Amino acid sequence: MMSFVSLLLIGIMFPAIRGKQFTKCELSQVLKDMDGYGGIPLSEWICTIFHTSGYDTQTIVNNSGSTEYGLFQINNKFWCRDNQILQSRNICDISCDKFLDDDLTDDIICAKKILDKEGIDYWLAHKPLCSEKLEQWHCEM
Repeated sequence: MMSFVSLLLIGIMFPAIRGKQFTKCELSQVLKDMDGYGGIPLSEWICTIFHTSGYDTQTIVNNSGSTEYGLFQINNKFWCRDNQILQSRNICDISCDKFLDDDLTDDIICAKKILDKEGIDYWLAHKPLCSEKLEQWHCEM
């Protein structure tokens, strides 16, 4: 009984991060202000995010000694900080776990910084999968 009460208290004191599994149209609505940013149409963003994280904000991928977080798969070696890479450049000046929740405000700000510095091909899925034939990634809003 004591362990159940302890677990209950921990759950109350430290609620789980609330992530979200978006649909294509939900995400299109949330990201509509990114349409045209850096010359990238919304359909390319939607396609790239699908192939990067499957529209799931809680996606975490371990990748050759670093970890990528959230919808945009933002890397902890350069863009955010976590307890895994203490010497992160943390260019977006944010904790990586902020990319795992359902508030995309900070994700979008950091993704725009990445786009400005690295271009859309930072997201490896973009060039082979999302640079042409984008009709299927449009959503009527």
